[in-house]
Amino acid sequence: MEILEVDNTAVRISQIKRLQEVKAKRNNQKVEECLNAITTAADTGEGNLLELAVVAARERATLGEISFAIEKVCGRFQAQTRTVSGVYSKEYSTGEVDPVHDVRKMTDDFAQKAGRRPRILIAKMGQDGHDRGAKVVATAYADMGFDVDMGPLFQTPEETARQAIENDVHCVGMSSLAAGHKTLLPKLIEELSALGREDIIVIVGGVIPHQDYDYLYEHGAFAIFGPGTRIPEAAMKIMEEVNRRFSE
Repeated sequence: MEILEVDNTAVRISQIKRLQEVKAKRNNQKVEECLNAITTAADTGEGNLLELAVVAARERATLGEISFAIEKVCGRFQAQTRTVSGVYSKEYSTGEVDPVHDVRKMTDDFAQKAGRRPRILIAKMGQDGHDRGAKVVATAYADMGFDVDMGPLFQTPEETARQAIENDVHCVGMSSLAAGHKTLLPKLIEELSALGREDIIVIVGGVIPHQDYDYLYEHGAFAIFGPGTRIPEAAMKIMEEVNRRFSE
């Protein structure tokens, strides 16, 4: 399948260059006055924030600067990620064949040997704007006996690596829908290695072109699970590797 491939690094460099040009040509004193007016209005409740933002934009304040002027007072919104347990196993485990039960036995056996359950972090890095699919996957893994952590939307590789290490996970499941996988995966692996945890398993799920698979494997991905993957089969593969790397 022919696809348009975008060089994320080149795009980012181009965007930074444009921002630098904007900041070099504007009146920075006026911009600072406009941004301070926004912060004051957010703090006092007096004034129209939209109107003040438009004025600041006309002076060539950037969207990030305008947002941060409000953030100084209001903080940054953090979406709450919640999962529901029991739903996946109830719908999936039908008939004589019960793959969820098989995975559950693997996780139970690991917990008995290791003293804790296998732990996975479902991470949404980059500019993916929703986490519905990640919630489904997280629910499924929880029903199969994993301890599951959910990262917030728009997480950076550095933040993901820190959360993985702080929570002492065995595996990071990186969910990708916004075509950032060739940039984010290597950076995540790099961050984990820099922090001395290259033993943590990293898998990739989501919409990944097949021609990118080899690149991701070469840069540290243990497995790639595309659309249509049967989650119990993916969980079995993960558990086999968890047992190989972490069983004493």
